[in-house]
Amino acid sequence: MLAPVLIACGVIAAISVLIGVLLNVLSEKFKSKIDPKEEQLRSVLAGSNCGGCGYAGCDAYAKAVIYDGENPGLCVAADPAEISEILGVNVEGGKKKVAYVRCAGHCVKTIMNYNFDDTQDCRIAYLAPGHGSKKCPFGCCGFGTCAEVCPYDAIRITDGLAIIDSEKCQACGKCVDVCPNRLIDIIPYDAMYVVRCSSTKKGKVVSSACTDGCIGCGICVKVCPEGAITVTNNLAHINQDKCTRCGKCAEKCPSKIIIKRI
Repeated sequence: MLAPVLIACGVIAAISVLIGVLLNVLSEKFKSKIDPKEEQLRSVLAGSNCGGCGYAGCDAYAKAVIYDGENPGLCVAADPAEISEILGVNVEGGKKKVAYVRCAGHCVKTIMNYNFDDTQDCRIAYLAPGHGSKKCPFGCCGFGTCAEVCPYDAIRITDGLAIIDSEKCQACGKCVDVCPNRLIDIIPYDAMYVVRCSSTKKGKVVSSACTDGCIGCGICVKVCPEGAITVTNNLAHINQDKCTRCGKCAEKCPSKIIIKRI
């Protein structure tokens, strides 16, 4: 009785070994050759899989650059010089950008309609009447949903307002996508003057909700020598491509809502 069992076990073991050898031979024969540049490129990318380049992650982007001829300058967190050295071509990274919150309404400056006891998600708070607890329906909800999705730990919530650390931010855009009030823009890193408001209400309504809001007076438009500022729907906008950083808009703004960022 024992002999047949041993024979069967021996046969199964021999077949297993044979299959293992065969699979190893086939894997060596048909395995894809990986370009060493792919691994080198992957090592100098951001590493956070933020998706800012338009791909699902750094691995996918590296493959696209090496095998599909994708633009190697899409990763804003990578050093163009390092990529140039790896690929052997001149890579010019795009102009550095940073996320910016178009709101100055922290808890001291804005009027509160009511408080949320348990809600810690701006997207849920936005569904409440008035788009959150603050009287201004355009303001930052302040519950930190943007901070939670930031892969660079570049956002903090201070007094109910999201603040972005420009040195940590890599402009991946995740905070932009998740903000229900669409308060966050991607702007040039060297943008000096910005409008810290997003309300399109008329001046009297804005002032009744927040002490720091654009009243749409148009003084900034008049004093800008380069025509870099426009007022649309009661809200000032700065064209950063035209701005020469003279600072006259910030100097004359009666609401002091145009500030010097850097």
